Amino acid sequence: MASPEHADAASNPGMRRWQTDIPTGAESQNHARILALGRNAWRIERATRAAILIDADCYYRRLEQALLLARRSIWILGWDFNGRISLRPDCWPAPRSLGNLLRGMVEQHQELEIRLLIWSLGSLYSQKKPNGSTDEEWADHPRIHFRLDSKHPLRGSHHQKLVCIDDGLAFAGGIDLTVKRWDTSDHLAAQPARCEPDGTPYAPVHDVQMAVEGNAARALADLARERWCAATGEACTPIEPVSQCWPSALVPDLLNLDVAIARTWPGLPGHGAAREVAQLNQDALRSARRVIYIETQYFASSRIGRILASRLREKEGPEIVVVVTETSHGLLERFVMGGNRDRLIRRLKKADRFGRLRVMYAVQANAGKECEVLIHSKVMIVDDSFLRVGSSNLNNRSEGLDTECDLAVEAENEHQSKAIAGLRERLLGEHLGCTPQSVHAAIEDEASLVRAIDRLNTNPRGLREFKIRPGRTGLLLGTGLLDPKRPYWPLQWLVKRIKFWVERVSGGMP
Repeated sequence: MASPEHADAASNPGMRRWQTDIPTGAESQNHARILALGRNAWRIERATRAAILIDADCYYRRLEQALLLARRSIWILGWDFNGRISLRPDCWPAPRSLGNLLRGMVEQHQELEIRLLIWSLGSLYSQKKPNGSTDEEWADHPRIHFRLDSKHPLRGSHHQKLVCIDDGLAFAGGIDLTVKRWDTSDHLAAQPARCEPDGTPYAPVHDVQMAVEGNAARALADLARERWCAATGEACTPIEPVSQCWPSALVPDLLNLDVAIARTWPGLPGHGAAREVAQLNQDALRSARRVIYIETQYFASSRIGRILASRLREKEGPEIVVVVTETSHGLLERFVMGGNRDRLIRRLKKADRFGRLRVMYAVQANAGKECEVLIHSKVMIVDDSFLRVGSSNLNNRSEGLDTECDLAVEAENEHQSKAIAGLRERLLGEHLGCTPQSVHAAIEDEASLVRAIDRLNTNPRGLREFKIRPGRTGLLLGTGLLDPKRPYWPLQWLVKRIKFWVERVSGGMP
């Protein structure tokens, strides 16, 4: 529920505008355009259809249907990959593994080429062992090309999560094809199908992916080819789209609109860097009039913190709702991501003079207790006009160190505005254990998103406010090393030179 300091609209000029000046879908199009080619977007291309897939159960089902329609080309780029998972683990009696699905596809279709580009260290983080996919039987085929990407700055990672099919359909967002990603939108505390291939269960997890068709999908396939060439040195020729891959059961949320592709790429020696993601986030947050809704696994960007604090101090600024993961795993993550998240939340609470802020984490009922739902999604919705879905978190490394890929759209008509608002209502309905219609009605009644959340947040399944003790608001000492904004190229060069001389002295080189 609202904290005591959150005054009602009658006495709070910072929230009164919600009651007197709520733009309709058409009026929201008066926003100055956010998307700008070359500034915060690498490419802006038309999508004939686009859909938002909430949680991996929904994504994996539609992905399997699309993969079965592929005839010429499948690109898979990811932070990690595991061919032993199933895209339908709840299928009875025996789910088919993803690796066997891909192997069956190349054996059935003689022109089909499958390329997988996976970060070389991803499996060490997610599965605690080296990636063995190149040695598995399903991958032993001349038209399945599996490569591990190691060409990154020190501590940088390949973090893009893309699947591109026949240059005509593509998926991008926060969901990798690996362990500990699948879950239904129920996020039950006990879900028999939610387990690793060896049967080990894992906690509920929430995520979001976006599907696009048409020229936008072709542009994502171009990005996949560019990344492949940078990692392997092999140039691949684009193909002419040859099949209709949009799954028949996937109802599009948006039709005929521009889709922007924003990247983070630290670059390589001799290749320029790209930081469109960071600029896109900043431009979107500064444009907000009424409401900012964010879902992110990590919430530790100093730039984002400064902008949000400034918006909260405005008398007529937007309401801000952030849904973020509460539990940190691993010493480094707890110290850096968790510590800086807490400091950032503390800073925002101090700036929240008008009670327009909610920073919360999701829980599910568990036998009279609460089980946290891991927020792995990377979503930003501004007013009813702007939507971003991608791989990048709101932390420093996603702005300049890792490779990232986000998709963003701006509503071009009232129907699209309603679709973007509807997505926010679907997401909140899932977290609050109620229907999207209930969320919509509460927002209409309260003329406020934060008050609507407070009103609906009464179920065992819901959102819980972060309880932050008083303390510092600046970034932790050492953040520049542990969550850097820029690559360590000079240090990496030194490490390579030391390795070279050690190998030479030890006789490992001629």
